[in-house]
Amino acid sequence: MKRNMKSFVSRFYKDERGQMLPVMALMLTGLLGMTALAVDIGRVYASYRDLQASTNAAALAGASGLPNTTASSIATTFSSLSGDDNAYSFMPNVAMVSGYPKLECLTTLTNQGVACIAPANANAIQVMQQVVVPTFFAGLLNHKSMTLTATATAAMRGASSAPYNVAILVDTTASMADADNDSQCSTTRLACALAGVKVLLQDLDPCGTSVATCGTVTTTALTSSTAVSAAVANSVDRVSLFTFPNMTVATTSKEYDCSSTNPTIEPYTFPSATGTTYNSTGTTPTTYQIVGYSSDYRTSDTSTALSTTSNLVKAIGAVISCTGMGDPGGESTYYAGAIYAAQASLVAEKAANPGSQNVMIIISDGDAEASTSDMASGYSTTSGTYPSTKQECHQAITAAQAATAAGTKVYTVAYGAEASGCSTDTSPTITPCSTMEQMASAAQDFFSDYTQSGTTGSCISASQPTSNLNQIFTDIAGDFTVPRLIPNGTT
Repeated sequence: MKRNMKSFVSRFYKDERGQMLPVMALMLTGLLGMTALAVDIGRVYASYRDLQASTNAAALAGASGLPNTTASSIATTFSSLSGDDNAYSFMPNVAMVSGYPKLECLTTLTNQGVACIAPANANAIQVMQQVVVPTFFAGLLNHKSMTLTATATAAMRGASSAPYNVAILVDTTASMADADNDSQCSTTRLACALAGVKVLLQDLDPCGTSVATCGTVTTTALTSSTAVSAAVANSVDRVSLFTFPNMTVATTSKEYDCSSTNPTIEPYTFPSATGTTYNSTGTTPTTYQIVGYSSDYRTSDTSTALSTTSNLVKAIGAVISCTGMGDPGGESTYYAGAIYAAQASLVAEKAANPGSQNVMIIISDGDAEASTSDMASGYSTTSGTYPSTKQECHQAITAAQAATAAGTKVYTVAYGAEASGCSTDTSPTITPCSTMEQMASAAQDFFSDYTQSGTTGSCISASQPTSNLNQIFTDIAGDFTVPRLIPNGTT
């Protein structure tokens, strides 16, 4: 029986009679089925890829609109819904899932310094889109369509942006020598403010992340004998330090040469509100600028330690046994001229570094009330417009708003702003706190530390609730970044 079976199989295998058409038809049907399935799968995959790409774009666009409540409408504008910027003709029925775009306040981001601030009170946005994709061949198997869902979450900050030119204005008038003995800082106000600047320098990018070291430092002299800037070839964020009152150019090095001698203070000078130069000339040149735009504050982007050879780092007192900037006192506060000087320097720095962005950070108690003896020649005692001994706080607001109009992002830190002051401003009257708030480019760019000892006021920023100076500078550094996608499900 076994032998007969073998013989039958052998004969069938060797038999060449008949036709292969039925077999080929069966094979062709299977091949066409697989091809049809591949076509449907490919179409579904391509649709999902495009849907996810537009969802990512919508989330990033919405995050760029935070902290404003318009973030949701901005996200929708960049969605794939019919008529929106990323609509696809082959996917005409894309819909936004109910409840989205959704504004969120994520603890993970607040821990990274990305605060949930008014008016949206959110630091992230999530977008979820859905589309039903019809199938061609899978319909024969009773699968006539597939529902695709794409989700993307974006933080309002965190990704690297363009290089920054940062001008930091630090008040060094007599009030900054007062002690701050609260739980956050236990030294002079000036030392506490400079400690915040140190935090900022640790968060900025001196050079690109792709290089092991920032490279050779090149110094540039403000005069033939005073080197004021130190930049590396691969510089990214360049920082310059300003102060008021102004000082003689020849003695600016006293602020970073680790001596205990203060620079020579001069009466306030008046850089042109529309000019591109910012140092006064004459027999005794003066300046508000201590250190020019420098990127030598860290030796690499990955280094956590500040460079002990940097004049900028020395000036903020971040080098052991180096006192840094002092409180020379002298003139009372008048900072409109310092703002115009810083803005003129930023314009020049941006011209030298195309593609960079300008930022100004002002740290002061906000009370401007210099007398005629504090002023150099050329001011008015009655006009109330720059330069004048009248409306001094309003002059500072005008100067800062002009910088904003020119494209500079202005951050203000009210440090110990009193409940009253600005005595030269009589029509209308104004408080130091309100002065600092109005100088900021936007509500979320105004910060305040009102908890230090000796302060009678309670200058509170509604948009930025933190009153810790170090955290304030961390938040400012984080604001230099742009929206980024984060994992869905981040809490």
